[in-house]
Amino acid sequence: MTYTINRMIPDAGIDDVDAWARKALADHGFGVLTEIDVKATMKKKLDVDMPAYRILGACNPTMAHQAIGIEPRVGAMLPCNVILREVEGGVEVSAIDPVASMQAIENAELTAVAGEVRDLLAKAVEAI
Repeated sequence: MTYTINRMIPDAGIDDVDAWARKALADHGFGVLTEIDVKATMKKKLDVDMPAYRILGACNPTMAHQAIGIEPRVGAMLPCNVILREVEGGVEVSAIDPVASMQAIENAELTAVAGEVRDLLAKAVEAI
C-alpha cells in the first residue's frame, strides 16, 4: 500500500503550486494550520542547499473533530501533511494517505473517517 497521494505539476514553480494547493485544500474543507519550509530550515540548521520543499499541515476541522471523538489520541497523527517538492520538470505534490497512516489504530469507525479524509485529499490534489 502506498502511503501518499501524488501528483506532478509540470513546468510550475513552487510558489504557484503552493497557492493552487492552498485553494484546492480550502475548496475541499481543509485549512493550512502549519507550514514548514524544509529548504530554509536545512540551510539554517545544517548549511545544506536543497531544492524547494514545503510541508503544509492541512486540517479539515469537521473530520478532525469526528476522529478525535472516536479516538482521542489520534491528534498525535494530525494534521494531514501535504508536501510540495521541487523536482526536475516541475513540482510534485504528495498528501498523506490517512488510511495508511491510521493502520496502527485498530478501530473500524476511525478507518471509515480516514477513508473520507483520503477521498477529500485525493480530490484536492487532483484539483491543483
